[in-house]
Amino acid sequence: MKQQLHPGAIWQFRIGGYFLFGFLGIFFGIWIIAPIAAFLLNSNSASNIAGIVALSVLAYLIFVIVVSEIYSRMSYNRWFYEFTDDGLKLERGIIWKRYSNVPYERIQNVDIHRGIIARMLGFSSLMIQTAGYSAQAYAEGYIPAIDMRHAEQIRTFLMKKITSRR
Repeated sequence: MKQQLHPGAIWQFRIGGYFLFGFLGIFFGIWIIAPIAAFLLNSNSASNIAGIVALSVLAYLIFVIVVSEIYSRMSYNRWFYEFTDDGLKLERGIIWKRYSNVPYERIQNVDIHRGIIARMLGFSSLMIQTAGYSAQAYAEGYIPAIDMRHAEQIRTFLMKKITSRR
């Protein structure tokens, strides 16, 4: 049965959206707003320019909040995991769906991570490391938000599978 992430994952995705769209705003500001402001400096008074810049910043902040909210909810609603007889199945993605299958035979280690946001919201991230998977930002079997008790149960379940195999 497919399981969804902990509801606190929405905050994790939301904060990621703030960073992603905030950095896009820096790019947007440097390449689009700055030339417009430079043009306006030559043609209008300073008070008009300050009002335009303040309005632009406010509009962009509202844009970032709205887009990050949409991004976080869509990410949360499209992230599933399932433990089958053969392994772990992962399904995620908004535009491009990614389906992964992690066989139990390839699992080497299971780590549980709890960052500050995760501890405040009561969830853990599960890193399921496999044989032959290159070092990247996340493990092949990465589940970003699971209830703390459920993460411990999954870790125990997977460690039993690993030790019984040996």
